[in-house]
Amino acid sequence: MNVKRSEENLQPKEISRNLPRIGITMGDAAGIGAEITLKALADENLKKICVPIVIGDFVFLQKTARALKLDFDFVDVLNTSLTNPNQTAVYNLNNLREEIILGEDSAAAGKAAAEYIECAVRLWRERKIDAIATAPISKWAIALGGYDFPGHTEFLADLTDTKEFAMSFFADKLRVVLLSTHVSLRVAIELVKKEKLVELIKFTHREISKLLKRDARIAVAGLNPHASENGMFGAEEASEIQPAIEECRKKFGIDVAGAFSPDTIFLRGFRGEFDAVVSCYHDQATIAVKCLSFGASVNVTLGLPLVRTSVDHGTAFDIAGRGIADASSMKAAIKLAAKLSADS
Repeated sequence: MNVKRSEENLQPKEISRNLPRIGITMGDAAGIGAEITLKALADENLKKICVPIVIGDFVFLQKTARALKLDFDFVDVLNTSLTNPNQTAVYNLNNLREEIILGEDSAAAGKAAAEYIECAVRLWRERKIDAIATAPISKWAIALGGYDFPGHTEFLADLTDTKEFAMSFFADKLRVVLLSTHVSLRVAIELVKKEKLVELIKFTHREISKLLKRDARIAVAGLNPHASENGMFGAEEASEIQPAIEECRKKFGIDVAGAFSPDTIFLRGFRGEFDAVVSCYHDQATIAVKCLSFGASVNVTLGLPLVRTSVDHGTAFDIAGRGIADASSMKAAIKLAAKLSADS
């Protein structure tokens, strides 16, 4: 489709240009991405804090809206400018050219989902959007579509030429930063090394302090039960984690403490004792986050040159097309993207 791409089309004439423009990628069409995106945007309060621009497939979004009985005035901003705040902008890639079976991985849906992400980064580079909020993708589907990334985090880092980055989750006062992401537990344990922890603690302190605009206080979770109980249940705390904490305190002057028992430190962070908790592996962090704040927590990629937020869950293929998906985390992700980009 040959269409003139206009920056002006991405901003309604009646909306103040002070509002951040949030590019919302539709995610995997076979999952709940389109559903939770539209349910989130049905809350008119979102348009008071940002200009949402859905990056996806126009026809698929229209079809999903009809199925959900949601009344949207969609405007394809590749062709037409928004004229009032009640319209919903869609940056239409028109890339779902075959039937998508809901609840099933496919190369077509995976390739389309990856193209939404690529487009979002391009729009940010062209200063047509200010931040990105992403609906969930299937890692297997994007692999089928020809993309070799374990998830959004690594994909976005590659697209933005970012070398130092980390996955984090924000749940009110609890902010967790992960040492490793989508690897086996055996590999995750092997990655708990002093050098990697020193770099992550320094990175976490820098990025969280930047967001909070003050010196952040960091906690580090232990790896073993009860943080090994003085070596009774493992050696990693004494050999790797504690030396990393000591180096960061003495050499870099970072306010960091630990290693704390992983069964309590996330609750302490949630209560505001620390500004961020460094976690030794993926599920150590996400189990705590989802138990404490499922549906309200947000995935944030730290270290990118742009603000990127996402939901705290996956594609939910098992309920795709049933209209029962909870959009709370998607709404929270859009709100946080608006806040962080407005503050930056």
